[in-house]
Amino acid sequence: MSTVTARVSDETASKLDALAKATNRSKSFLVASALERFLEEQAWQIAQTVESLEQADRGEFATASEVEEAFGKWGLKVEAD
Repeated sequence: MSTVTARVSDETASKLDALAKATNRSKSFLVASALERFLEEQAWQIAQTVESLEQADRGEFATASEVEEAFGKWGLKVEAD
C-alpha cells in the first residue's frame, strides 16, 4: 500500500472532516474510496472515447433513423437534412 499526499482547500477539508465523523469512517478511507471511483470512471470514459474514435475511423456511424430513434426515446424530434 502507498501513501499519497494532496493539498485541498480549507472548505474541502472541512467537508471531509464532517463526512468522516458522520459516517464513522476515516478521512483516509473516504479519500481512497473517492479516488478509486474517480479512476474507474476516467478509465471507462477513455476506453469509450478510444472505441468511438476507432469506430469513426472504420466509417461506422449511426444512420439517420438510428439517431431519430435514439432522440425519440427522450421525446425529441430530429430534423434530417
